[in-house]
This record gives sequence, C-alpha cells and structure tokens, in this order.
Amino acid sequence: MNINPYYTRLANAVKPYKKRIGLALLGMIGAACTEPIFPYILKVLTDNGFSEERSMPIWQVPIALVGIFLFRGMFTFCTQYYMAWVANKLLSDLRDAMFKRTLNVSIAYYLNESSGRLINTIMSEVQQVVEMVKVSINTLIRDSITVIVLMVFLIYQNWQLTLVALLIIPSMAYVVRITSKRLRHLNQHQQNLNSELTQVVEEATRASQVIRIFGGQKYEHRRFRFKSEKLRGYAQRVTVVSGSTTPLTQMVAALAVSIVIVVAMRPSLLPFHSHQFTSGDFVQYITAMLLLLAPLKRLSDLNGPLQRGLIASESVFNLIDTPIEPEGGIDLDGRAKGNLEFVNTEFSYAGQEQRALKGINLRVNAGETVALVGMSGGGKTSLVNLVPRFYTPTAGSIKLDGHDLADISLTSLRSQIAMVGQNVVLFDDTIAANIAYGDENPDQARIEAAVKAAHLTDVIENLPLGLQTEIGDNGTRLSGGQRQRLAIARAIYKNAPILILDEATSALDSESERAVQAALDSLIQGRTTLVIAHRLSTIERADRIVVLTGGEITEIGTHTELLQKNGTYAHLHQLQFTKELEVE
Repeated sequence: MNINPYYTRLANAVKPYKKRIGLALLGMIGAACTEPIFPYILKVLTDNGFSEERSMPIWQVPIALVGIFLFRGMFTFCTQYYMAWVANKLLSDLRDAMFKRTLNVSIAYYLNESSGRLINTIMSEVQQVVEMVKVSINTLIRDSITVIVLMVFLIYQNWQLTLVALLIIPSMAYVVRITSKRLRHLNQHQQNLNSELTQVVEEATRASQVIRIFGGQKYEHRRFRFKSEKLRGYAQRVTVVSGSTTPLTQMVAALAVSIVIVVAMRPSLLPFHSHQFTSGDFVQYITAMLLLLAPLKRLSDLNGPLQRGLIASESVFNLIDTPIEPEGGIDLDGRAKGNLEFVNTEFSYAGQEQRALKGINLRVNAGETVALVGMSGGGKTSLVNLVPRFYTPTAGSIKLDGHDLADISLTSLRSQIAMVGQNVVLFDDTIAANIAYGDENPDQARIEAAVKAAHLTDVIENLPLGLQTEIGDNGTRLSGGQRQRLAIARAIYKNAPILILDEATSALDSESERAVQAALDSLIQGRTTLVIAHRLSTIERADRIVVLTGGEITEIGTHTELLQKNGTYAHLHQLQFTKELEVE
C-alpha cells in the first residue's frame, strides 16, 4: 500500500492549525532543553556536594531542581494542551467531513456498504487516524528533539564514547523495520473484523423483535462470539508483535549502556583519551544515557499506532472521497405543475445484468393519481425511485413539466416531491420536529393542520407533552399505525405538488386506514400522485392503473377498463379481493 498520499492528506488536514502546533513545538523544545540540566546537576553534586570542602551552598541544588521541573512542567502543559486541541479539532473535522459525505452520496452507495462499516469508520477508525497524528507530532517530534538534545550533550561530553554507543543504533532500526510490515498486515485484518463486529451489533439491535420471535438469540450470540474471538486473536497477535519490539530495543539499549560503562571505566580502550572520568563525569554521562532510554522506548512503540492509523486512514479518506450526487442544474420557478413523462425509460441496478425497467413510456398529467400494481419484483418501487433521482435511468429520460429531470438541480426537484414509504423512517425527536422535518422555520399552524388532516389529534391529546413528546428511536414509543400517520402528516406538511405513496396504508388497521384514507383523498386533490398499493380501496380510487410485470408496462387503464380486459390486473384484483374477504 502506498502510504505517502495519506501522510500528505493528513498534513494538509492539520495545516489550518499550524499556529497551535507551533506553540506545541515550542513547548516540546523547551522541555527537551531541560533534559541535560539534570545530569549536570548530579555531576556537580557528586563532585562537590559530598566533599568536606564543599564549594557550593547546600540550598543551590534543591532550588535548581525545583526550578527545572517547574519550567519543564510549564512546557509540558503547553505541549499537551495545544496537541489535545489540535487532536480534538481534527477528530471533529474529519467526522464532520465523513458524515456530510454520507448525506450527499447516491442511494446506490448504500447497496454496497454496510451500515456497521460506515458507523465503525466514522466513530472508531477515525480515532485511530487522529491518534496517529497526535502520536506522530507529540511523540515522534518531542522525543526526537529530546534524543537530539541529549545526543548533542553526550557528544559534547565525550564524542568517542558516544560514537561507540551509536554503533548499536542500526540494530534498533532493523527490529522496527521487520515488525512494521507484520503490524500493517495484522492491523488491516483487525480493522476489517472490527467493522464486521459493529455490523453484527447494529443488526441485532435493529432486529431485536425478529430475533426474539424466531428464537435467534443463540444464533446471534454465536455469530457475535465468533467475530469477537477472531478479533481478539488478531488483537493478541498485534500485541505480541508490537510488544516484542520494546524488549528487543531495550536489550540493544542495555548493551550500549554496558559497553559505555566498560569503556568509561577503562578509557585506555579508546584510541584517543585526554583525561580520566571523574565520578561526576561518569554519573553525568550514564544519567544522560539512561534518560535516552525512555524517549527511545516511546519511539520504538510508535510503530503500532502508526500502522493502525495508516490502515484506518485508508477507510476514512475513501469515505471522504466517495463521489456525491451530481450538483448543478436549473432551479424550477416556483411550484411545479406536476406533469410527469417517462420516455423509453430503462433502468438496471449496478452489477446486475437484468433490467429492472424496460422501455417505460408513461405520461402522468398534473393532478392525476396513478396506481402502480403488479407482483413483487415487477419494478414498481424502481419506477417511483427514479422520480426524485434516487437512481438515474440507464436509458431514456423522465420529464417534469417538459424539463428533463437530469437538467434540474436535485434540491429544486426534491422540493417538489413528498414521499411516504412502506418502511416508515422517523427520527429520535419530538412529534412536531418529525412533522416539520426539513423546515428550518417550522410553522406551528401548519403542523397542527397536518396533525388534524392525518387524524393524529386524538393521539397527540393523550400524550403528556403533546407535540413536544419525544417518540424514541424511529418512533418506538408509537404504534405501527401511529407511526404511519405521522409519516403521512409529514407529507401533508410539506405540501408538495408531487406525491409518492409506497404502500402508505400498509401498516394501518381498517379503522385507521379509513381515517387516513380520508386525509389522503383530500391531500391527493390537485397533486400528481404515484401510488404503490395492494389494497383494493386504494387502487380503485386511482384515475388510472398501471400494471408492471418484469419491469414492463403490460396493462394500463381505469379500474373498470382493466377488469373488462380480464388480464393480469383482473387476476391480481381477484386474488386481493379473496384475501381481503378472508381477513374480514
């Protein structure tokens, strides 16, 4: 995997925060510069502090130590504060960019992406990316500066001894290089399994009723346990590989210190030596070397989060780079009349050879109600989904008031359409907010009118907070019929000239259906309406009925005309009539 583009993207992402990063770097430099002072104080203390002829006041060393750690603490706080600010802002910006992208990608994108993977990328993987940036700046730069400062100090004290120690460093680099490749491979599998586990949890939460009624608890638990154990295995392997780096590098460092101790005690081993080490010189040099171990250890541990972050950054930036729905196009002047025309329209889903719609030619006049009927898979839902441009025809065109839908901006087009689907989608908010959804300045009078038209008044009056009642996740605190009526109230509130009803009364009992059907009858008046329905009461009210079979229009006409033809519609009508009689 070419990692350079991700480094570049992340560098560009943090560029707006360069001033704060600069302040953090000043803190790092300041803290690093205090490192050699402590060994020097120990040297002075060793050489002078314990002799009978003490050449320095006893209080100087304690005051110097307090001063050093005071300044060091200030520099460290500065670094941590500004790096935390940058990390939190970057996390917020990346999540915002990803979420905004998910709101603007095409509907087809969700056919190939699981919700669990998307949630995992936005909530979990992005944290690993930010952690990589934070660690890269905070640890890589800070500890590198510390190592450089201490190395300069050591070279200044004894360059030959330091050169001997440096000969061991290539061994550390070799260990890190070997583990990097293995960690990248393991982290890729770990990220994928984490997404799969999130998907299992999301599905189990969403399908809680189905799981219970069909006794799927054991199966779901086994599925979760399998993924969880597999993830644990990879996590353990990552720990083994990452954890082995530390003791190996520490062994190399210990070897370097040991060699230095031997040479310091026998300076004659060096090719050039000008003087014997004093006790203070030895303590100073060894202390500085020991101070090197902590930053070197952190630098060796950096490999793990770097590899995890690079793998996660691929998912994050792939999501951010996902193509969005086409922008641009004309804006319709005011309210559309609602004349719809399908001209040789064809459509196929991505990756499928079979056409979902074939040569559709249909004109729907303004204010006309057209019912779409047919067996499952006939193309009814595919047809209505082309109107708001959830999908784009693969051939032919669709026109609204003479304008090709492809030439109209999506915002303008969708502002002319209201939709009530079979699977009602509600938001974890108040009833009022759900009815006026999408309106930045809700009109209370229109909300109340929509409630009345959808026959929700009795429901609202029985709730303690009325319209301000929170309905829970997807309206879990409401019954199925109440949820359906709330969705209809939302369509009534929008007052769009084009209405799409996809099994809009399917979840209602007979009494609720009669109440809502009356509201729909008044709502439909003057609006172009496409209705997908199976109930006779809904179909028979349509101005025309279109029968779709295998993606093609096989019959079209009024209810009476199609019954007289004694074709597909008559057969479907008889089946539905028999079914409704059995229910009654």
